[in-house]
Amino acid sequence: MGDFHVVVLAAGKGTRMRSGAPKVLHRAAGLPLIGHVLRTAQALHPQSVTVVVGHQAEQVKESIGKRLGLGFAAQEPQLGTGHALLQTEPLLQGARGTLVMLSGDVPLLRAGTLARLIRTHQERSAAATVLTAVVENPDGYGRIVREDGRIVAIVEHKDASPGERAIVEINSGVYAFDLAPLFGALRSIGSANAQGEYYLPDLVRIYRGQGLPVETVTLEDRDEIRGVNSRKELAEVATILRARKNDELMAAGVTLVDPSTAYIDPDVTIGADTIVHPGVFLEGSTRIGAGCEIHSGARIVNSTVEDGAIIHNFCVIVDSHVASGAQLGPFAHLRPQSHVSEGAKVGNFVELKKTVLGRGSKASHLAYLGDATIGERVNIGAGTITCNYDGKAKHQTVIEDGAFIGSDSQLIAPVRIGRDAYVGAGSSITEDVPAESLAIARGKQVNKEGWVKARGKRHP
Repeated sequence: MGDFHVVVLAAGKGTRMRSGAPKVLHRAAGLPLIGHVLRTAQALHPQSVTVVVGHQAEQVKESIGKRLGLGFAAQEPQLGTGHALLQTEPLLQGARGTLVMLSGDVPLLRAGTLARLIRTHQERSAAATVLTAVVENPDGYGRIVREDGRIVAIVEHKDASPGERAIVEINSGVYAFDLAPLFGALRSIGSANAQGEYYLPDLVRIYRGQGLPVETVTLEDRDEIRGVNSRKELAEVATILRARKNDELMAAGVTLVDPSTAYIDPDVTIGADTIVHPGVFLEGSTRIGAGCEIHSGARIVNSTVEDGAIIHNFCVIVDSHVASGAQLGPFAHLRPQSHVSEGAKVGNFVELKKTVLGRGSKASHLAYLGDATIGERVNIGAGTITCNYDGKAKHQTVIEDGAFIGSDSQLIAPVRIGRDAYVGAGSSITEDVPAESLAIARGKQVNKEGWVKARGKRHP
């Protein structure tokens, strides 16, 4: 597509969102609105991407500034789209080719549509090319005015005559411009309109008056240009974004039992023949292997689940790794830096934090295992706790291969349980246990016969 540059407008306040946060940072389907726009733009590998910021500029820059190659231009005060684009001139001095302008609150635009816009613009050697759409209800949108089939003007809704308001072809707010005449033309835009702003669409009249060619590309899917100005519209575009992702996954061989309740972020990958049950959340950079089963209520964030693993109902997994054939839950919690090895089991109400559970090991119910390294074929009894925090620092527990930890045991870190050792139920272990030993650390049981009658303690 030759040299092209992208500008994303993100300076507006978004008053109808009724929010203290910038509109473009509201999240839809796992990303901020502007995040979706930037992903689309960067998929085509432009020479540069510039974001125009204004309202809460520092918050916007901090949120998206980690993306490589972004430049920022400040628009203060906000005097319209033409004024916004003019603020990018210092960053684009000397740039050649095509400039594509996008809006940070229009997240549904596809990369293929953007490529078609650029290609049409360049093939026809246009000064400007406008992305348009035909809609049933054009209220609020600028109208595309044509003569003999050619675009001659874009008229904003508030400035349109009754006849112009009857036009159903609208301006999307997405453009391609030839950089050579652009900034000179922007400086000639006036503000004599209902908003008192410098309208970027006025470039159509200016270019036509100069005899420069202006072209259009009409969308097939008008949903692509849906903007977000309210919480309702935010929910609507999020639903569309999730449906797109889910359609891609199902086409690749993933079973979504109820796609409408599968909440899967854009960067999530899932292998073929995996089954995802209703009400599952897969977030961030999560990777699910092939042949897995993720049951209802599970939430998995920035984690890897290898082939054939089973995640039962209502598990939470964050920044962790689940190996092939492992089973979790129901109601298991893997906190960051936990690793469940092949064939291991983490059962009901078991919590792992920064812990490795070895191959074939089991913690089947009601345990907390924090800052622990647990070997292979270890059995962790119900109610076991690794007491890893002394009030000032965290300490390690090591349980070697084949050990058996009896129910309701407390392992007071730092401590090591040797290979094939046993810990008796109800023990509080404060010292290392040698390999193949039995450790019992509990008070001796004393039965006082007749105590209830003597003390008058019988229940009524």
